[in-house]
Amino acid sequence: MTGEAVTNIQGGPWLSPQESAALGRAARARAPRSAHEAFEPAPRRTDPVSVVEAQSATRVPELVPIRYGRMTESPFRFYRGAAAIMAKDLARTPTSGLRAQLCGDAHLLNFRLLASPERNLLFDINDFDETLPGPWEWDVKRLAASMVIAGRENGYTAAERAAIVRGTVRSYREEMRRLAGLPQLAVWYAKADAAQLEAVASGRLRQRGRKQVSRALAKARTRDSLQAFGKLTRVVEGRRRIVAVPPVVMPMTDLLPDLQRAELEGMMRDLISRYGRTLRPDHRHLLQQFALVDVARKVVGVGSVGTRCWIILLVGRDSGDPLFLQAKEADESVLAAYAGKSEFSTQGERVVTGQRLMQAASDIFLGWEHVHAPDGKERDFYVRQLRDWKGIAEPSNMVPRGMGVFGELCGATLARAHARSGDRIAIAAYLGRGDVFDRALVRFAESYADQNERDHQALVDAVASGRVAAQAA
Repeated sequence: MTGEAVTNIQGGPWLSPQESAALGRAARARAPRSAHEAFEPAPRRTDPVSVVEAQSATRVPELVPIRYGRMTESPFRFYRGAAAIMAKDLARTPTSGLRAQLCGDAHLLNFRLLASPERNLLFDINDFDETLPGPWEWDVKRLAASMVIAGRENGYTAAERAAIVRGTVRSYREEMRRLAGLPQLAVWYAKADAAQLEAVASGRLRQRGRKQVSRALAKARTRDSLQAFGKLTRVVEGRRRIVAVPPVVMPMTDLLPDLQRAELEGMMRDLISRYGRTLRPDHRHLLQQFALVDVARKVVGVGSVGTRCWIILLVGRDSGDPLFLQAKEADESVLAAYAGKSEFSTQGERVVTGQRLMQAASDIFLGWEHVHAPDGKERDFYVRQLRDWKGIAEPSNMVPRGMGVFGELCGATLARAHARSGDRIAIAAYLGRGDVFDRALVRFAESYADQNERDHQALVDAVASGRVAAQAA
């Protein structure tokens, strides 16, 4: 090996810690850390409503007005559905040239409580519809801007918002630096579990905040297939069926005539059967112990509204042994036009691979499948459990101190996710020990929140003028 270039096990370049650190410091010449404060819309910036309309063109037509209705409710709800708009804007901002696997939609509500396969409660990233390798800065900027937008909605002062963003970004920077000093396996095993969350709450939050954390942890443990079974189903003519809640939940029996329904039922049975090939053999064996009972279309989230999303009820030993799966359509990432196309042949595999790479632990039923739909079109799906101890934050109930602590958890979690795929030593060296990058993102986040408010108003005006139709749901 003496005198030869060292390669990793795949034959690619392997850098020593010293070489990675030098690479990170050198990147400051290409993109000074202070340069990240800048956000100026492009001189001929695409009309934001046109970006949303372009996405809607491939979605279920009768659901598109629900998406517009949800996005017009507030600037924050608009932001949740505007990942494509921001991706285009971020493509014009400075980057260090260092890349990692990105969430692609790292706003604060995409960080939540999740169950590990060992039945431990973890805090992690949840949504990977847009995941793709790209500049790590894009995720951090989307997270920082979401803190400002949520803070404005809560009536926080500019000083309070700035402190929250500084804390969020500082936490990312400091955690990346900590991870840079750890062995590879220690980085891979890093996680934030319930005990750590309770310790943070005990040390950082007042009594009200500690109680909110305890309630959130307890509530998350009740959100599973049994809870969904009780809430979403009932016995109809002696058989368990998913209950219709139009237009949000529409059972297949209510959605389509008999012939079309039979074709779609066949597609769903094939999807569930074939997608099992993408699971580990032991998990595939477990899936095979269940039988499909019912299927319904479900409207989910804000940005995903209009994509084809199905909830699938299966039962195991008997009718009291349910498993709820969600099969969600996977389109091309909004980052692809700017960060490069996915290396995978299907978008479902892109989502699943990105999720497994970024999460500390992933759902045992997470997999993907490519289908030929009854309408003659080919579509990609990824599948996961509908509910598995999921707990979501409620930013509207947070005081500034609470959102600050939550932001720090998000920042550290994002750093851990990026460190699994990116050169953590180079990123840490680029960021350095000082707060230059932290302060720059405070200014960026405020500027982008201004732009988001203008974009939200553009959609509100488009609804008022009749350009697009909106429906509350």
